[in-house]
Amino acid sequence: MSAPRSSTLPAANLEPARWLRTGAVAYTRMLELINNAKVSIRCETYIWGNDAVGGRFLSAFAQAAARGVSVRVLIDGAGSSGLPDDYWHALSRAGGEARVFNPITLRNFSLRNHRKLLLVDDQVAITGGFNLAAEYDGDGVSGGWRDLGLELHDPRALRQLADSFDHLFTEHHMRRWFLRSLQRAAQANPFSRGAPGPVLFSGPLLGRNQFTHQLLRSLRQAEHVRIVSAYFVPGFRLRRALRSVARRGGNVELLLAGRTDVPLAQSAARSLYGSLLKAGIRIWEYQPQVLHTKLTIIDDAVFVGSANLDARSLSINYELTVHLRDPLLTDAADAIFNSDLAHARAVTFESWRASRTWFTRLHGAWARFLLARVDPWLARRQIRRIR
Repeated sequence: MSAPRSSTLPAANLEPARWLRTGAVAYTRMLELINNAKVSIRCETYIWGNDAVGGRFLSAFAQAAARGVSVRVLIDGAGSSGLPDDYWHALSRAGGEARVFNPITLRNFSLRNHRKLLLVDDQVAITGGFNLAAEYDGDGVSGGWRDLGLELHDPRALRQLADSFDHLFTEHHMRRWFLRSLQRAAQANPFSRGAPGPVLFSGPLLGRNQFTHQLLRSLRQAEHVRIVSAYFVPGFRLRRALRSVARRGGNVELLLAGRTDVPLAQSAARSLYGSLLKAGIRIWEYQPQVLHTKLTIIDDAVFVGSANLDARSLSINYELTVHLRDPLLTDAADAIFNSDLAHARAVTFESWRASRTWFTRLHGAWARFLLARVDPWLARRQIRRIR
């Protein structure tokens, strides 16, 4: 059931969208919106940390619920599995509700909700790569992981986000009948109705992957491509599309992780560098902190959200990505990219080849096999069992 609508924009900003350049900036803005909420709050995150950041948001949500705001929180059963059983009691006592998406079982463990969203009073939303945990609370240079958020006021996007949240919140147990209903009622499903809007969805049994489709479509005639990706293990079609842009004279730049929390993903990514560099694609690795940003700039459009460019985000997880064609927003994204390049190390074909020992080649091939083949295979088996 949808929360009631509000006609008042909390702490309104007249821009249709604006960047929140770091996790610390995003958290400050999110807490400001929560503290000014009048009617409803929807919050969705993969990881909710049992730490100071999680505690700040829990307290803010409980206070909002106590003053009569409808507060609903959706966390993932794997990403937030470390929370104690009584963690949400303060929110429940205040009148709010927290649910766990797809609690971990051997039957369904692969299917995860990786989305990040705060939607306040159906008037303003924040999304991006950051979860609600202490490691994201910083500037990405001197402290905290490097991440990026987007604040949205576009009514079309807000309606999409509200519908999709309500759908997943209601069906958080991932019951068999729910998955069958996705196939039977595609037109009624908020994830897959009609032509895609500003928000592109991906996830199991949602029909065509809107994000992958729009990304490949945008690359066909692209001249200027800049990608920041925390976990970069794209499939063959996406790698081919990027190489094609570079070979026909376009500019393709990749900013990838120099420091990472998932070494397996980094090893798989580095195994792909050779063919990309030979095609004329330029690659950098971000150095000061763990890179967690998910940003793609293609000509005058941007893609930003929760999805990484790997098999799990593109074919297994529930994800959301905002796609906006806005020259001013794109110019600001280019400025952010340039700023991050100042803290990155360039990777040349010669330096990459010199680093490829027999062990790194074997480890990279094995990492790609696990992430691009085994993980999707396990997910497909689980989906078939619960249809």
